[in-house]
Amino acid sequence: MQGKSFFVDLTKCTACRGCQVACKQWKKLPAEETRNWGSFQNPKDLSFITYKLVRMTEAMDGDKFKQWYFFPDQCRHCIYPPCKMVGDMFDEQAILHDEETGAVLFTEATKNLDFEEIRMSCPYDIPRWDEASNLQSKCDMCNDRVQNGMLPACVLSCPTGTMQFGDSDEILEIAKKRLEEVKKYKPNAALTDPNDVRVIFLTSDNPREYFRYAVASADIPKLSRKAALAKAIAPARQVFG
Repeated sequence: MQGKSFFVDLTKCTACRGCQVACKQWKKLPAEETRNWGSFQNPKDLSFITYKLVRMTEAMDGDKFKQWYFFPDQCRHCIYPPCKMVGDMFDEQAILHDEETGAVLFTEATKNLDFEEIRMSCPYDIPRWDEASNLQSKCDMCNDRVQNGMLPACVLSCPTGTMQFGDSDEILEIAKKRLEEVKKYKPNAALTDPNDVRVIFLTSDNPREYFRYAVASADIPKLSRKAALAKAIAPARQVFG
């Protein structure tokens, strides 16, 4: 497979949020106005100005604490992105798919798109919308950095080796090798949708323990009619380009 990919080994993540801060700094995104909502996780969700968010789930066994699940959420840069397939029905320049890196890029022409259609097409619930400008946004793989031979800001900032980035084939092999190692002591370990996306997470337990949208699902979120059509024509696009 051509292009670039991330490997995110969640067995090494400490939720330091260095990646979250680095994304804000590189993209020059304003801070969120946050408040205590009963969790160490802040902000509460992704937004038009927050592309990267370390989600924190406190797993319980009855009334006893079991463990933390940390999940640095971001766009998965799908191999065949349904957001683009739906967007192309409105404006083919609104969502681009970089041929060299595989990055899925939202442009200013997203103002011409129906946001609900785009968001509902995403099985990972990623796109966000700004009411004032009518634009949509998300992680762009730091494509400006990658095109200049640099690592994405989030990867560069990671102090624990949780995140790796490189050529897709090599990253997938690294992920599979690491999975074999982790399965020796965590038999439920898994890779999240490794053949469909460019951001591959290694989970030590069921991915949905980490986050509802950690892996794709046919009914989470429910697909709109146009999104369902896009998914239906995807195999033909793979064959005929």
